[in-house]
Amino acid sequence: MSYIKLSIQISLNGLSFCVLDTIKNTIIKQESLHFDEEQIPFQVQKKLEELLVSNGITKMSFSDIIVIHNNMLFSLVPKALFDKNELANYLKYNAKILANDHLDFDEITAYDMVNVYVPFVNINNYIYDLFGEFEYKHNGTILIETLLNNFNSGKEPICYVHVLENQLDITVIANKKLLFFNSFSFQTKEDFIYYILFTIEQLKLDTETIKVRLFGTIEEDDDLYNICYKYIRNIDVYIPSKLSNHTENSSDNTIDFTTISAF
Repeated sequence: MSYIKLSIQISLNGLSFCVLDTIKNTIIKQESLHFDEEQIPFQVQKKLEELLVSNGITKMSFSDIIVIHNNMLFSLVPKALFDKNELANYLKYNAKILANDHLDFDEITAYDMVNVYVPFVNINNYIYDLFGEFEYKHNGTILIETLLNNFNSGKEPICYVHVLENQLDITVIANKKLLFFNSFSFQTKEDFIYYILFTIEQLKLDTETIKVRLFGTIEEDDDLYNICYKYIRNIDVYIPSKLSNHTENSSDNTIDFTTISAF
């Protein structure tokens, strides 16, 4: 029986995958690919095929496979207000959806939320043809669940900023409750700090006291970190527990948080 798991993250700006040995809790193989320009889903599929073939992934067998759809076509809905027959209505006000888009949802059961989103159907079909049955989720679902499950900082709010190439995901949590989650595209460091400061302002938090934890493709003293330090007093580069064991034993400190947290 195989105890090897595969997670694949898909976005129009890049791809990443992680192969994990769950017995030894070690990463067998992982890689990320960033596109210079945003691609269409068909192009992303072709690049995914090339990435998986070149790394021998198509010849491997896995006990579990999860595909993570990373896009901004999503909306969080309180469980009490959710109706699976109204998916388009939840999305139409904050995401541009087409009449032929397939819509789906993830239940964040422990926190009474539902994440409604548009998955990349062509990618799902390709993975099914390749491996058979698999699971898929939106990247926001994994971020929210992982950060909430590992939140142990009491009632004081913490702003977590997950940094990807030209994207930031902002999650604000207090007292084991989600106050805010959203994803933004950015091109400059000024864009980057704008979204963080705007979120803090909208939630009526204070840049002098709010704890901001940065993780992903960011390091102390790089441009993004430095501009945050200019405006926010309490910032730090955060290494989630899901990553700490693997980064300690690896020369690569850019392991994708979402792909390893999907397991």
